[in-house]
Amino acid sequence: MNLIERIETARSERKAALVVKNARIFHLTDGSFETADIAITGDGVIAGIGTGYEGERELDATGLTAMPGFIDAHLHIESSLMTPFEFERCALQHGVTTVASDPHELANVVGTTAFQYFFDCAEKLAMTLLVRLSSCVPATVFETSGANITADDLEQWHARHPKAALAELMNVPGVLNKDAQTLRKINSFDYIDGHCPLVSGKDLNAYISVGVRNDHESSQLEEAREKIRRGLQVFIREGSAARNLEAFIPLLTLENAPFIAFCTDDRNPLDLQEMGHIDKMVARAIQAGVPRLVAYRIASLSAAHGLRLFDRGLIAPGMRADIALLSDLDTCTVERVLVGGKFADEISYQPEEMPSLEPFRHTIKCREMQPSDFMQDTTGVHPVIGIRDGDLVTDHLNLPANSEDVLSVAVIERYGKNGNIGKSFVRGFGLKQGAIASSVGHDSHNICVVGTNPADMAVAVNTLRKSQGGFAVVNNGQVTGHVPLPLAGLFSDAPAETIAEQLTTLREAVRDCGCTLKEPFLQMAFIPLPVIPHLKLTDKGLFDVDKFVLCR
Repeated sequence: MNLIERIETARSERKAALVVKNARIFHLTDGSFETADIAITGDGVIAGIGTGYEGERELDATGLTAMPGFIDAHLHIESSLMTPFEFERCALQHGVTTVASDPHELANVVGTTAFQYFFDCAEKLAMTLLVRLSSCVPATVFETSGANITADDLEQWHARHPKAALAELMNVPGVLNKDAQTLRKINSFDYIDGHCPLVSGKDLNAYISVGVRNDHESSQLEEAREKIRRGLQVFIREGSAARNLEAFIPLLTLENAPFIAFCTDDRNPLDLQEMGHIDKMVARAIQAGVPRLVAYRIASLSAAHGLRLFDRGLIAPGMRADIALLSDLDTCTVERVLVGGKFADEISYQPEEMPSLEPFRHTIKCREMQPSDFMQDTTGVHPVIGIRDGDLVTDHLNLPANSEDVLSVAVIERYGKNGNIGKSFVRGFGLKQGAIASSVGHDSHNICVVGTNPADMAVAVNTLRKSQGGFAVVNNGQVTGHVPLPLAGLFSDAPAETIAEQLTTLREAVRDCGCTLKEPFLQMAFIPLPVIPHLKLTDKGLFDVDKFVLCR
């Protein structure tokens, strides 16, 4: 921190490293506009705002509105299917300059090696990557994961990175039942990210009382209202699987703005191309009638303060020079981005600068599957997992197995530990033929497959076994769509454009099989997650989330 440089730059006693000239600044303090120069120091901090600043480098921003960079308050970068470096390239184009990322998807596969990788990436990236320490690896004991991160592990990592928060605390029953390991994890941290879908009343009071600061799992308006009244910051999520913005538009008021932030949780390259990022959440909110000041505060200032980042969220002296230059405020059209005072479109990395990806290869060790592995008794009435399009919550149904749109579903233990195969039935995919499989199965990431017949289900799983992960569509024994994800079975080192092309082909293939869901693979990824109501399936069997027990 060069304080002398800041003072002298602010007073025009020396040239700024960079001046953004003639920008129209939208002040999130009072909603006013000011046309002025923005003087930036060599260490990427805004030193002054006004007229007559000169810089070693200057950018004429006439006709553009300057906004503070946007913040994604909660996501899992590995769920973008990209490396952090490729994710940064895509996100910066949408004005996103800060993200809070929980690496628990990768941690469930490889353990604390995931922590080291993300901390190493955070040191290299131009954007701010806040690495959380995953609290629930595995999420429960009712599934087989690749790793187990204990309270001892978290204490050691927190000692090394004391500013790191405890990532989403999914084990609500562990909190309420005063589980010793869970309470030890909580005691080590003064900032805890929440995860409490449909928790209310005294249970919510108890959960928040241990130090939880936010929640991104609200799916109902009154649920979110209660959480705000109890002091939680509600993260409104628009991911590839769960999308809650439309339902929560009534919450987006000036009074509520300090207690709300935007997040994506997960968003793949194709969705980034088609739907944008935080920028398009802002645009959709404004289109729905939310005041500009409210939408933009939530996208930056409110998120910054909620995450205890007091050096960003405003275009003002002393703030980090994370700036999105917009040609249209109402559509949030991003034209150019500065991140830490650097032009985002000028940032590049050499391969040797990036941490090694080798620890994440060759992680799928299940045996080759046979059609007989997926045979089930289809006579009589069975528990059926009911899929809600665009919602992570599933229904607990009881239906004849031969009912319309009831399909076989299986979860295969992928780590070579026990060979478990959990089997049940699911409704809501609309498949008329074929099968689809995924190695992205939150949070333990065992392989999940849904299909109309055992033969195609076996081919789909074996395709992923061979490619060491990804998504597959099989129809009449032929692979008609495939996205390889060879890094921990979760992400790829291919460019975003390549992954998007593969996802486009995959989408077409699954539509040809009759699927009616908008995002079937991401919807399927949450079938094995036994911490979101109501009925789930793990490699150990069918799981009743409400009773928090395996079904017998």
